[in-house]
Amino acid sequence: MTSPHGDSKQGIDGRSTMSNNQLLFVDDSEDIREVFQEGLQKRGFTVTTAATVNDAIKLIATQKFDVLLSDLHMPDAGDGFTVVSAMRHANPNAVTLVLSGYPAVQEAMNAILLQADDVLMKPIGVADVAEIISKRLSNPSARSDAIKQRVAAILSRDAAVTIGEWLSKVERDPELTVVSLTPQERTGHLPQIMADLVRRLAPGANTKAAVSYAASDHGKLRRKQGYTIAMVVEESRILQVCIFKTLQNNLVNVDFDTVLLDVMTIADEVDSQLKQAVLGFTGTPLPASEALPA
Repeated sequence: MTSPHGDSKQGIDGRSTMSNNQLLFVDDSEDIREVFQEGLQKRGFTVTTAATVNDAIKLIATQKFDVLLSDLHMPDAGDGFTVVSAMRHANPNAVTLVLSGYPAVQEAMNAILLQADDVLMKPIGVADVAEIISKRLSNPSARSDAIKQRVAAILSRDAAVTIGEWLSKVERDPELTVVSLTPQERTGHLPQIMADLVRRLAPGANTKAAVSYAASDHGKLRRKQGYTIAMVVEESRILQVCIFKTLQNNLVNVDFDTVLLDVMTIADEVDSQLKQAVLGFTGTPLPASEALPA
């Protein structure tokens, strides 16, 4: 059975056709953990469970696992990315599978298949999962070195994931939810904001921050919607956190020859966009000669 801390007792011995492979199952639902733990143990796996990302990372750091099976959303979008990244760094040879209940997971698949072996769509039965794991274990394939990517390419590819993570955090922030907005009203500015950031990070781009009408217009809109300047600042802080989480989830693929400069550029660009949003909020006009199109 699963302990109150989310970790399970070890699985059964002597009944395995899998040589008691050590399996870590990560899901925030206690019922799902118990079903999969019991079902996989009956099929010969030694199963340890975790209910949170932090619990999973602690287990990965202290124990060796042959298999990781993790939910993708626990409860934040992208939590599964963090667990997969931790396993890939601690044990690159482990079979790594993620479960997703979302049919439209192209962004998630693009981001995670470079590290995970497969994305399994819910609902899926324990027997099917066990069969997939068995095949992966019996026919291990050599993993080729991941192609290193610039930060601009990663953020461009995973823009939707970053925005989803941002919205998830904002909608749980009591300071920001004082103003009731639809998801589209909250995130409508972000695609252009992210595009401006990616444009500045592109190889050969101007290293100086440009003025953005998108950021200024966002500040004007937030004032009409009832925000305070402090709330605009808080939104910007959360965006920077989510951008860096996206990079963390892609550490295997980041080009470390350029990442330090790119991180400095991200911080400068986000701060510059915040300044322009505040100017828009206060009604201060932007210098048109330096402005980027919205």
